[in-house]
Amino acid sequence: MGGQFYSDARLYDRLFPGGGRAVGFYRAEADRCNGRVLELGCGTGQKLIPIAADGHPCVGLELSPEMLAEARRKADERGVQVEWVQGDMREFDLGRTFDLVFIAGNSLLHLQEAEDLVGCFRSVKRHLAPGGRLVFEVFNPSVRMLAQADGVRRRREALSFVDPDRGVVYVDVAETYDAAAQVTRGSWHFSTDTEADFAVAPLEIRSIFPQELPLLLSLGGLRLVERLGDWSRAPFTADAALQLCLCEPD
Repeated sequence: MGGQFYSDARLYDRLFPGGGRAVGFYRAEADRCNGRVLELGCGTGQKLIPIAADGHPCVGLELSPEMLAEARRKADERGVQVEWVQGDMREFDLGRTFDLVFIAGNSLLHLQEAEDLVGCFRSVKRHLAPGGRLVFEVFNPSVRMLAQADGVRRRREALSFVDPDRGVVYVDVAETYDAAAQVTRGSWHFSTDTEADFAVAPLEIRSIFPQELPLLLSLGGLRLVERLGDWSRAPFTADAALQLCLCEPD
């Protein structure tokens, strides 16, 4: 997403409230690794703050200062200690290693170029402690859905939410798919009954297809140990919505 979207962190949290099964999954992974935890693209801390509340030493890296400010506010409100770092997941050096590194909520897909993805994986490998693991989720691309990205603006009823100040907020999205780049380019429009398009934000998301994902990891010095299809740890299948990937150094 572009800077316009990330500049309103509370709007982001209302649109994507997080929580639920995804938080439970990453908390369980942190318990299994039982050590230091790093989240890349941590956003407003939806998943990292509960992990820190469980007693794990946590660091969150995020590019957007507005999102980091909201993460700090939320952690302070809960009395939870997290180290927040502004940085770019494509290349970072925190001077220490971690037992678990995770990238949640399709954040990895903001990296559109193969070299950026490989750079991220190489940086992760340098930050993994012996026995450490990278865990991330990306959606499983649907050719049918990509073909429907025709540039027409449509309402996403399931994304409607209530803003305490504005009331019900409706979300319209117009998307096109660039097959050569494997990138869906969208424009998200936020409106109420009395205020049309009070915010318009770009969204560009890369698709990573199942057969290319292990190759990108390998170029970054990592290997795919297991790929799951949902938060219940069901096996990955062709019709799974998610590619939930558990990786280790090669």
